[in-house]
Amino acid sequence: MRMKSRQALAGMLVLLSVTACGGEDPTVARASPAPSASKPSATPAKGYSYELRKSDISWNGTGDPYNDLVELDDGRRVAMHYRRGSGLYEQHSDPQGNGWTRPHLIYGTKTEACQGVHLKAFGETVTAVADFGVYCSDGEPPMESIAAVASGDLRTWDHHLTRSFDGWERVSAGDGGKEIIFRRGSSTLQWSRTGGFPR
Repeated sequence: MRMKSRQALAGMLVLLSVTACGGEDPTVARASPAPSASKPSATPAKGYSYELRKSDISWNGTGDPYNDLVELDDGRRVAMHYRRGSGLYEQHSDPQGNGWTRPHLIYGTKTEACQGVHLKAFGETVTAVADFGVYCSDGEPPMESIAAVASGDLRTWDHHLTRSFDGWERVSAGDGGKEIIFRRGSSTLQWSRTGGFPR
């Protein structure tokens, strides 16, 4: 009986000393701490499991007129690229930048891409300008000029086609990005979150 009492007393002393030194029993395996909510997850969020694609049109000059990328205030990024004989594609990332959405066709055409796709962000609204023409790379003017806008979750893009037009030069926003105006010279094109482009 005395031996069992001594063993019980020794066990209690070990437990008390462990508690006094931080409360952790060194003989018990510790689980890994849960990831902090403030740290971005290394696993892409659902729907953001794709790599960022680039245009398949080669360019030897400075810059890259066939690809563009813009970042929103909340950390999301939007990118666009051309695919030869297919058209203009968009992808966007989650706010943590862990992955990209599947490439989404914004405007389909077999016409040659002109040098330049331009993105701008206004709050949670993103605008794009892109042009296409039969001999655009040889300096011929565009035959198809695209203005495109997406807002909110960026899943739906509204686009407007203007034919035989030199392309939109400037984009501005009003009402925190709820209204967009595309301009070239005296020509204007308006978009609103409630009405989209004019039909």
